Order: sequence, then C-alpha cells, then structure tokens
Amino acid sequence: MTSKNRPAAVVALARGNTAEQAAREAGVSGRTIRRWMEEPDFGRQVTATRTELLQLAVGQLAAASTKAVATLVDALDNEKGQARVQAARVLLDAVLALRESLDLEQRLAALEAAGGDAR
Repeated sequence: MTSKNRPAAVVALARGNTAEQAAREAGVSGRTIRRWMEEPDFGRQVTATRTELLQLAVGQLAAASTKAVATLVDALDNEKGQARVQAARVLLDAVLALRESLDLEQRLAALEAAGGDAR
C-alpha cells in the first residue's frame, strides 16, 4: 500500500512541503516519510522531481518574458515620468540579473569541463 504512495510523497516534498504535509498528501504517516527520506534513492527522486518542476517554471517564465519585456518597452515610450523610470529600472535589473546568470553558467560549464579533463 505505502509504496504506491511514494510518488505523491516525492512530488509533495519536491514542491517544498514539510514531511508532515507530504505525509497528509500521500496518505501515509510522517514516520513513513521520514523513513523514506533516509533512503538515498528516494532523496534522488525528490531532487530530480524538484529539478523538473523548476525547469517547467523556468519554461513558463521564459514564455511570458517576451510579453513582459514588450510591456516594459512600451511603458518607456508611452507612460509618464515615474512609470517610465520604473520600467527602465526593471529592464536594467533584468539585464544585469540575466548577465550574471549567464556568466555563472559559463563559469560552471568551464569548471565542469576542466574537472572532466582531470579524470
């Protein structure tokens, strides 16, 4: 019975629920969740599911980002004073954050490549 509940517990934990919340969602005891959490394979499943959920969220954000940027650019031209300044700030903050993210991604890829060469 409880092994059928593991996928529900994995998803609940991947979404950031506590062990007790995950137990309620999966229909098992908190003790069962804590026991499962001690299993390396279960932990890997939670991590993999969390990664998948994050990738879906990033995809949704990416899909909406074009519209958001178009709205901000439009506000730069069509809004007055403070709204234009706010739109410009948001755009600049987004550019800086994206640049930092891309820079870190490139650095990580270089480190991973260098680590692979050392083996």
